[in-house]
Amino acid sequence: LIAVKTSDKDTVPAAGEKDGDSPKEEPWEKALKTTVVDMEVGEFRGHKISVWDLLHSKYIPEENRKELLELY
Repeated sequence: LIAVKTSDKDTVPAAGEKDGDSPKEEPWEKALKTTVVDMEVGEFRGHKISVWDLLHSKYIPEENRKELLELY
């Protein structure tokens, strides 16, 4: 189960993301990094994780990443 939160106060920095906004960052990329989900499975259970980090985790198979990208 995944609960999506888009509030700025609930955001967490994505892995490898430096402080704040990058001038080279695309709007869709920023949206994926700032949209946070509550995870109820695996190593992320009980944690909030960005959709960006979720996309790059082992929990989203390659063939399902495009579907998730279309949702967000």
